[in-house]
Amino acid sequence: MPALTSLLDTGSAAFAANAARMAGRLAEVRALEQKVRDESSSKRDRFEKRGQLLPRERVARLIDRGSDFIEFATLAGLGMHDDDGDTSVLGGGSIIGIGTVGGKRCVIMASDSAIKGGTIPPLGLKKSLRAQEIARDNRLPLVYLVESGGANLIYQSEIFIEGGRSFANQARLSAAGIPQIAIVHGASTAGGAYLPGLSDYVILVRGRSSIYLAGPPLVKAAIGEDTDEEALGGAETHAGVTGLGEYLCENDAHAIATAREVMDKLNWDDAAPPRESQAPRYANEELLGLVPADEREPYDVREVIARLVDASDFLEFKAGYAGDTICGHARLHGHKVGILGNNGPIQPEGSVKAAQFIQLCDQSGTPLIFLQNTTGYMVGSAAERAGAIKHGSKMIQAVANARVAKLTIVLGGSYGAGNYGMCGRGFDPRFIFAWPSARTAVMGAAQAARVMEIVGRAKLERAGQPANEAALAAMSEGLRLRLEKESTALFGTARMWDDGIIDPRDTRRILGLCLDIVAEGEARSLRPNTFGVARL
Repeated sequence: MPALTSLLDTGSAAFAANAARMAGRLAEVRALEQKVRDESSSKRDRFEKRGQLLPRERVARLIDRGSDFIEFATLAGLGMHDDDGDTSVLGGGSIIGIGTVGGKRCVIMASDSAIKGGTIPPLGLKKSLRAQEIARDNRLPLVYLVESGGANLIYQSEIFIEGGRSFANQARLSAAGIPQIAIVHGASTAGGAYLPGLSDYVILVRGRSSIYLAGPPLVKAAIGEDTDEEALGGAETHAGVTGLGEYLCENDAHAIATAREVMDKLNWDDAAPPRESQAPRYANEELLGLVPADEREPYDVREVIARLVDASDFLEFKAGYAGDTICGHARLHGHKVGILGNNGPIQPEGSVKAAQFIQLCDQSGTPLIFLQNTTGYMVGSAAERAGAIKHGSKMIQAVANARVAKLTIVLGGSYGAGNYGMCGRGFDPRFIFAWPSARTAVMGAAQAARVMEIVGRAKLERAGQPANEAALAAMSEGLRLRLEKESTALFGTARMWDDGIIDPRDTRRILGLCLDIVAEGEARSLRPNTFGVARL
């Protein structure tokens, strides 16, 4: 393949300004993530007194030493509900990611019980559902590290119905032949009692695990019975009386070691070794300075591609046609991929080009990588007369119906239907990550504010009223400021429009790991049954 030649001036003042801006935004993300970890670790004394490991210590012990752990949705719920994004940063009350356990790659979902007792807020539920979705789509075992007070009842109206979906997902995962292991480190009660009940293997901790539908106070109120937690659903009760638990352990560390042993004994394929590949010709450090400080200033997405793909080799598809939309073949960490990127708004010709390329990749079974940086599909009379809607629809149909794995990186702008055509969250990419420079919205804040100002003035004119220019300007500016905030990477990641904000320098590594996961899943044969594994 022809190698890309970079024209980036890494010694320029503009490059330095771009890099400083990106580094500043990245530092803001990392500081917020650290607040989540600090909030959890602040309860260390309490956990140590109970002879327990902190939730992140449990995850660290579970995964193979020296192996990668891709954590997802670290800032889910930021600035929402009781997460104020300042003094309280909760991360959805859970830790989810993909790691290697006993040589086997799996999804890990851990209650962060050091934060509000592991109670589940609305975005925490959405995070759990995403973990199950990742396990299903990539045919990965799922390990639950459970210690939770259940749903945060303050938000029960936002949780109850969708919460049932997590039960249905567990049943369907089991029926699909995907193993689920639950380590019950503490409470798993009320509706949460069904999480271990629907798992294939349950590991209990003596003196700590509690699994029951109703606690002693509720039992007393409901039927007048005096009882205690152990008799209702303690570890020894479920290990020796109900048969809910398969393994009874003495402490957290013993339980985690047992889970690792279960994974080791499973007849499941080990994670494949990394494929041979050549590093790009250009340093990943240079990705920090690619996105202009002025978001209106364009840049060539080929500069990004040159720092992601093996040997910077990129066979561009229709290189002389529709230059606003870049398509081409490459290898990334040894995996053959098709790449689509934006050099501006998507013109009608770019839509047709992209649709054809997507179909060709689907035909050959080649995974697709989308590098988003677009204001959306081109508007105006010329674009409309050239078939913007008709051709844009072809691209959207191709993206929606492509059967190959799709991975998306939001580099910068992700506006309007361009978000859809370039495989945004609504189009179910296998994985989607954002750079700190990402912007996602129906349209740019300034344009949206201007539209509303024009509409407001026209409404007054139709009513025969004079326009209050000061009031219109104030309305426009207020709307612009609000929409600017609502389009930021942090706003989007809080709502799980992506799987997390990543350091641009980590893009190649993360894409490589995701492609490994995809390839292993595609090659894996499952042994499904009708109803999943039923407990005796």
